[in-house]
Amino acid sequence: MPKMKTKSGAKKRFRVRGSGSVKRAQAFKRHILTKKSTKNKRQLRGSTSVHSTNADSVRAMLPYG
Repeated sequence: MPKMKTKSGAKKRFRVRGSGSVKRAQAFKRHILTKKSTKNKRQLRGSTSVHSTNADSVRAMLPYG
């Protein structure tokens, strides 16, 4: 049986943690930053987990994650 392919877009955006939850970067931090407040940009730092309603579809895109 052939190997399953990982979606390359998901491979670049998500990492599976040891606990099985999926880590993602915060959105809205890439461009058009001048109109956003310093507080808003500061709170968008770091990473967070994928919401439970989307976690199954993300895990399907990462079969070996």
